Amino acid sequence: MPGAKLDQTDRQILAELQGDGRMTNVELASRVGISAPPCLRRVRTLEESGYIRGYHAEVDARLLGFEVQVFAMVGLHSQAEADLVAFEGRCNAWPLVRECHMLNGEIDFILKCVAPDLGTFQSFLTEELTSADNVAHVRTSLVIRGAKDDPGVPFDVLEDRIAQED
Repeated sequence: MPGAKLDQTDRQILAELQGDGRMTNVELASRVGISAPPCLRRVRTLEESGYIRGYHAEVDARLLGFEVQVFAMVGLHSQAEADLVAFEGRCNAWPLVRECHMLNGEIDFILKCVAPDLGTFQSFLTEELTSADNVAHVRTSLVIRGAKDDPGVPFDVLEDRIAQED
């Protein structure tokens, strides 16, 4: 099981950093019950192993003037691997697209987009997204409000699964 090869201390470190990536190593060590030097070594190992991919500030898009959030469901004409990769490359180049996920089913990709206003999003939709190579159709849903936006993974669920296997 993924995650099971990490020991309890490593998983606690990940859970704590997921909640607050700005805490000092001394605070982190205290929270997980080890001294600072081995804690720092463990964090470095978790970073090098890819469990920790980065540290980010969570910014408020609306306070920065990005009033519009839209999910765009995209269907492609072709699902050949080269065409999928090409579309993903296009998504990476579009600044308004903040997330891009390939799906299984009748929708090939779902994109999370932000824009300062509806006019900006509409221009992106008509001039960029719907006119992109291989795009067959796009359906959009405007976000009215968000009720939950938890990053990362639920460590309590991971711990429960590991406990059931022991």
